Amino acid sequence: MTQEEVLEAFKQTEALLEGHFELRSKLHSNRYFQCANVLRYPRIAAKLCDAAVEKLKNTCDLGKIDGVISPAVGGILVGHEVARHLDVKCVFAEKVQGEGVDASGKPNTVLAMRRFSLKPGERYVVAEDVVTKGGRVQETIDLVKAAGCEVAAVVLLVDRSSGKVQFDGIPMVSLMQITPETWTAEECPMCKAGGKPCHPGS
Repeated sequence: MTQEEVLEAFKQTEALLEGHFELRSKLHSNRYFQCANVLRYPRIAAKLCDAAVEKLKNTCDLGKIDGVISPAVGGILVGHEVARHLDVKCVFAEKVQGEGVDASGKPNTVLAMRRFSLKPGERYVVAEDVVTKGGRVQETIDLVKAAGCEVAAVVLLVDRSSGKVQFDGIPMVSLMQITPETWTAEECPMCKAGGKPCHPGS
């Protein structure tokens, strides 16, 4: 699939939103990729994830892959479809309460393996829907490595950093690279105009 075809799929499924949004990274933007909307349609989701895996095959040696792991919640469906294509198991990491609170006073969350265990020596592909700074993907990579396992590659539907985000030399592919405008809350022109951002989720 070309990037134009991927973008069209997002538009047709109302997965590309325009407005005033606060991203998970706490940056503000006038565009938002709500990947859950495109993933509502199983055949489209399968087509997108199959295309992502085909692209991954051209980038790195997948060799023996034991499973696909994703950060919950947004990456779960992507991970499931990627695992189906690779014919391996699919697991996911979940948010649990961490230490302290964030800038808004809400408890910090971290990723943990709650339902599944990783066996030392296994090789995983990390799958996610969309990244801006890549924090949750990095947390997932750290969990895999802490279990004595290897990350073979990272596969994404949308890379909002346009290739700027890297994960310690781990091969990474995305179906679409795009850099929408983002601002800090203090710099955001929509906030300065009196607007309040919404948090639509991924």
